Amino acid sequence: LLCHLEVTLIHKKILLQWVLQARTLSGAEAVNALRPFYFAVHPDFFGQHPREREINENSLKRLNGYLENLQKPGFKSFKPTQLTFYVREREQNSSDVQESFSAAGFRAVSFTLHTRDLLSTVLDILNSCSLSTEHVQSVNSQPHKEVKGTFYRPIKWDKTYYSFTGFKDPEEELEQAQRVEITLISWLDNSEKSAVKKLRKSLPLREELNRLKDELTHQLQLSDIRWQRSWGIAHRCSQLHSLSRLAQQSPEVLRNVKGHTVVFTDCSGMSATGHVMLGTMDVHHHWIKIFERLPSYYKLQKKMLLLEDRISHLLGGIQITYIEELQPLLTLEEYYTTLDAFCNRLLNSKLSFHPRSLRGLQMILESDRYAPNLHELGHFNIPTMCDLATLQWFIITKAQQARENLKRKEELTVVEKELISASTEKFSLKQLYKEPSISHAQMIDCCKRLLEESLPYLQGMHLCISHFYSVLQDGDLCIPWNWKN
Repeated sequence: LLCHLEVTLIHKKILLQWVLQARTLSGAEAVNALRPFYFAVHPDFFGQHPREREINENSLKRLNGYLENLQKPGFKSFKPTQLTFYVREREQNSSDVQESFSAAGFRAVSFTLHTRDLLSTVLDILNSCSLSTEHVQSVNSQPHKEVKGTFYRPIKWDKTYYSFTGFKDPEEELEQAQRVEITLISWLDNSEKSAVKKLRKSLPLREELNRLKDELTHQLQLSDIRWQRSWGIAHRCSQLHSLSRLAQQSPEVLRNVKGHTVVFTDCSGMSATGHVMLGTMDVHHHWIKIFERLPSYYKLQKKMLLLEDRISHLLGGIQITYIEELQPLLTLEEYYTTLDAFCNRLLNSKLSFHPRSLRGLQMILESDRYAPNLHELGHFNIPTMCDLATLQWFIITKAQQARENLKRKEELTVVEKELISASTEKFSLKQLYKEPSISHAQMIDCCKRLLEESLPYLQGMHLCISHFYSVLQDGDLCIPWNWKN
């Protein structure tokens, strides 16, 4: 009986593999089919958005691991994998893939992979990111070419196979996982031990970080010390130790930094907001050069402020601003070049606004968009190369809405601050913060729902409101703002 069953199962396997030939993808075909997706999320395109770049890098590693497991022989354990990507926005009415992603706006997309074959996985990824699947369907409809080497395709066994062998039925496990959606309570219950362990391990370093930051701020008379990227506590301590050694070796050079904010980032220089940037990959010699050049940066900064005033005057008194949380990190030189180019365009045009008619309104300049828009926070996003006639009409028609948005922003900021304070107190949190991509409205909604819950897991923890669930390397808990109850 056992021999008969084994032979029957082998025949079934061969037959199913033959049937599946026409509706599966090879590994090479899967990679090719995902090219539009890789193009939309490739970390290199997020060079000026370090947090989004980091999230995409981590998600791509997990995705590649999932795809590799799909092709492993006899791999049975497929746990649903939740991924978050920042996807570059498509241009409307564009047929070319390269051109369709030319606008550098992006959005966060989260989805859960639970498919057991490459074709379904590829289609799920593309559909989740609102990308075309026509090229996948056309490839799949063609006769399957012979691929060198062995390619293992998923086999759907009869239920009696799992009853007889004692192996777990992956389809049944998947159905159970789909029925049990991740909830805040269940995730905290499963993640508490790991988070507490990591947090306890990081406590001495956290104390060291606070001590170093306070000492350097006082010693160099700095306004603040910040980090552009979400480096771990150990990396931050290392960076402060480097600055401390430099302050001991060359104290006279660092006198120029008095009153400034120092930001550890990917490159050295002065930022568009006037902060001193120290590249974490640069050696002390490069940092010393930046400190020595600070007086020349001050002159360029004054010229930049005059340019902003000139543009503001030409545009009816609207304030030119730079919002660090929403804009790519620009050096002072890059920002000055952007302002100068836009100002020259305005001077050469016949654009005219009534003097001071737009006072109280705000705008930011962007070099990677093509059409102006009004942000929900009330400021105008103005592309440097947009049509100026269109720009004038857009600002005039949206001015009242912009004022309303700015007023609402002030109200939301107050409410958000109150709810963060209330949540921190109720759950005895060490820290409650959010990612820059989380809006005021999203944070308010999240905190209101948190306050309705009893969450003893959170006592003494650091909680970050994000777009996905994660335990960071130093024990911080990340939860999506729209968590499920």
